[in-house]
Amino acid sequence: MLARRVSRAVLAALLALGCGEGAAAAPAALAPPRSDAPVELGPIAPLEAAKHLDPARLELGRQLFADVRLSGNGKLACATCHDLGHGGVDGRPHSLGVGGEPLAVNTPSVFNASLNFRQFWDGRALTLEAQIDGPLLNPAEMGSSWPRVLDTLGQDRELAARFARSYPQGLTPANVKNALATFERSLVTPNAPFDRYLSGDSGALSADARHGYELFTTYGCSSCHQGRGVGGNMFQKLGIMADYFAARGNETAADLGRFNVTHDEADRHVFKVPSLRNVALTAPYLHDGSVPTLPDAVRAMARFQLGRDLSDGDVHALVAFLESLTGTYAVPR
Repeated sequence: MLARRVSRAVLAALLALGCGEGAAAAPAALAPPRSDAPVELGPIAPLEAAKHLDPARLELGRQLFADVRLSGNGKLACATCHDLGHGGVDGRPHSLGVGGEPLAVNTPSVFNASLNFRQFWDGRALTLEAQIDGPLLNPAEMGSSWPRVLDTLGQDRELAARFARSYPQGLTPANVKNALATFERSLVTPNAPFDRYLSGDSGALSADARHGYELFTTYGCSSCHQGRGVGGNMFQKLGIMADYFAARGNETAADLGRFNVTHDEADRHVFKVPSLRNVALTAPYLHDGSVPTLPDAVRAMARFQLGRDLSDGDVHALVAFLESLTGTYAVPR
């Protein structure tokens, strides 16, 4: 059930970079857990490598992901903003589109996007295939069209032949989208230290990271950040305990979030809860890219979602836990 359908009383107790319980619900301090304490399974599930993907379609998608011919100016590829060597992002607060102008929101990581229940910050796309139309057709982003893409790619006789072998209909918009989405479904990052911990290796985490995980669950962060993606499976309002947008100032249309899709007042400033997988690699943070570092993000979310000022020690421990969510990408077999 989406978070916005939960009662207002419950909403007021949730955390969005951690949806969490109100400040009064958490103890004043938590002792770090013993390094030899047994592993206890909680709300986060270990991540496994992608399986059962058609290898020919995956390779087509891999090529297209880096192909600048998908853009209107022949200079931008999916990989331009979603750099696979940089956590699946480009490290900018706002990526630059075909005209060199910054886009409206921060680019989310493409890694583990297949785990999201919706795509985009406002959740307007239900599938990876549906998401592809967004950047490709947006005149400010990739600035292209399907007739242009098919004409350009169709001139590549080898590529067209590979599509004909992989898809009965050959080179079509639906098949281009499927190939790209197949590749994106391969971009999962298992084998993070925390995954090894969940799988029974109690020594996979440092004492600081174990303490951070205890804080993460006790403060209620896992109310919204849970499952295999450690998030990405619900919507939540940004600014539950304090007005984030009043504090930041200069509100934009993109700050309306889910409201832009539903036009429901209850969805104003509501966004898809981001996955925290590989979060240590994907600065800057939030939909607006305004938070430069991971400690800053932890403090900001504690303030605006929990109404809590964290100690330096708590921030250090939580960051250590979040760093343990960095996994590895391996080509599926």
